[in-house]
Amino acid sequence: MTGRRTGQLAGLILVLAALAAYGHSLRAPFVFDDRDSIVGNPTITRLAQIGRVLSPPASSGQTVGGRPVLNLSLAMDYAIGGLNVESYHLTNLLIHVLAGLALFGLVRRTLAPRESATPLAFAIALLWTLHPLQTEAVTYVVQRAESLMGLFYLLTLYCFVRYAANEGAAPSSSAKATADKEAGRRVWAVLSVLACFFGMATKEVMVSAPVIVFLYDRTFVSGSWRAAWQRHGKLHAALAGTWLLLPFLVLPNHQRGGSTGFGSGISWGGYLVTQFPAVLRYLRLSVWPHPLIFDYGTRWTVCPLVMILAIVLVLALLAATGAALVRPGRGGWGWRAFGFAGAWFFAILAPTSLIPGNRQTLAEHRMYLALAPVLATLVLGAEAAVSGARRRPVPGWAALAPCLFLAAGAGALTARRNEDYRSNLALWSDTVAKLPTNPYSQADLGVALDQQGDEEGALARYTEALRLKPDLKDLHHAHDDMGLALAKLGRVPEARAEFELALRYQPNFAPAHSDLGNALRREGRLGEAEAELREAVRLQPDLAVAWLNLALVFTNGGRWPEAIAAYRQAAALQPADAETHLRLADVLAQTGRLPEAVPEYREALRLDPRRAAAHEHLGHALAELGQGEESSRELAEAARLAPAR
Repeated sequence: MTGRRTGQLAGLILVLAALAAYGHSLRAPFVFDDRDSIVGNPTITRLAQIGRVLSPPASSGQTVGGRPVLNLSLAMDYAIGGLNVESYHLTNLLIHVLAGLALFGLVRRTLAPRESATPLAFAIALLWTLHPLQTEAVTYVVQRAESLMGLFYLLTLYCFVRYAANEGAAPSSSAKATADKEAGRRVWAVLSVLACFFGMATKEVMVSAPVIVFLYDRTFVSGSWRAAWQRHGKLHAALAGTWLLLPFLVLPNHQRGGSTGFGSGISWGGYLVTQFPAVLRYLRLSVWPHPLIFDYGTRWTVCPLVMILAIVLVLALLAATGAALVRPGRGGWGWRAFGFAGAWFFAILAPTSLIPGNRQTLAEHRMYLALAPVLATLVLGAEAAVSGARRRPVPGWAALAPCLFLAAGAGALTARRNEDYRSNLALWSDTVAKLPTNPYSQADLGVALDQQGDEEGALARYTEALRLKPDLKDLHHAHDDMGLALAKLGRVPEARAEFELALRYQPNFAPAHSDLGNALRREGRLGEAEAELREAVRLQPDLAVAWLNLALVFTNGGRWPEAIAAYRQAAALQPADAETHLRLADVLAQTGRLPEAVPEYREALRLDPRRAAAHEHLGHALAELGQGEESSRELAEAARLAPAR
């Protein structure tokens, strides 16, 4: 079998293996930050309004803030299937598969012309694609930020390799063939720069890509810094030019809604020391991926002895990386390769390890791309060790056998891990079981229980979250969620007190202003309710629930034109919500604006065809408009769906 056919077969197996590991996760629901960045993100609902799509919201620190390419990819999914979660998961899986193929191509070309290049590259790419540590970046939809950035990062490197591949080759027999070859090289150069540019607009971790490409050039292509710049300086300068995009994207969102950055209230030193044990955990999970935890929360306190040991080990790894990078090139390709792998690993983790955050000091999705150099080092190191022990090279496909065994196990673990994403309740139950001391997870488990109708269970979890960290200001959302659960139980005064506590901790928390406004409305205090709700929409103009609650205040006060305007605003912000369209239609019908109400009823039914109330109300509206036959059909459908009505 030719090398080309072998590579194609390896790529096909990689794709099929990824489908087997992730195929059953396509119906996993939106979780955690998906709610703000996808479900509650109005900028993805109109793909044609490209300016709006490329200006994602950042008022509450959403994952999409300052990341226009990420937001564009979500808008494309929305255009295809609205909020049908399968579309988003398919895109995530496609991105992951393409990244695996790009890694395969990159490693294969780096190892060429070794006979074992294809099997070794396949082993590394297959292990990376199937590794269970990748599930958070693939199955958790909005962490497409990490996987899409990773794809662009790998493509930047791969396209550079293709650009440099034919350099210095013997001239072709014809001037046209030579010109065509040179034009092809220029195309690869342009593609490398474009991939780098799009990566910068996807996630800021891409910042190290131009440096890593230059390091790759020096390590594997040119042999020295001087030669790399002399041969490919224009391309390296163009790649570095993509950094100019970052200030425009990062500066307006530099604190991520107050959760990250040097102004987030966390000292740099206090955060930095948490990253030494975090790096060791990442490395351990690369080798032994258990337990995998969705939310580690903040891990500020570590045993001093453990902390010192972690600092020593990580600094030793950094020193070894630096020593390998400066080792003389003659006879030292292997050491330089080790140095490159170490530099790549630390470069990927550097942005999240050096910039303080007060919400998560450790997150598994950060290892998505950093896992590649770790696995490459392990596979190639094992192959070199065995070859050295045998005093002759290991046949390529023989070296693949143990990797296939490990990959099968990794794929099985990935499929098992994806089961934890089958519902919000399952995911947060698993997280709390593995890390019960995390107050954030306790609070989010409360939200999941509330969504299942278990308000009492939810209250118990919120209480536990606040017991664990009663003075943690960042748990203002737990007070807000507790208030919502109390409100559902009819305990409105207690709910109001919780909303007020949330605002005491975080006065600019728009959802709490909205929820407090709704509680005041239920108590008949419409003036105070309106004030809170207007403050909510001032703080967060795209908060649809605040507009809905404001519309209810206007409705209760008989202020119909204002109620209609507020409902229209809510519908514009969440066009896929059937309930909003139904409420708007009802107010329009109440005020005699039946021709305007009918399209809203129809939209509600398009979004939710089994909503009996919408069929019934549409039937009555059509009857008043003299459309008796269609009215009868709608009323009959309402009776079929809800016989007791």
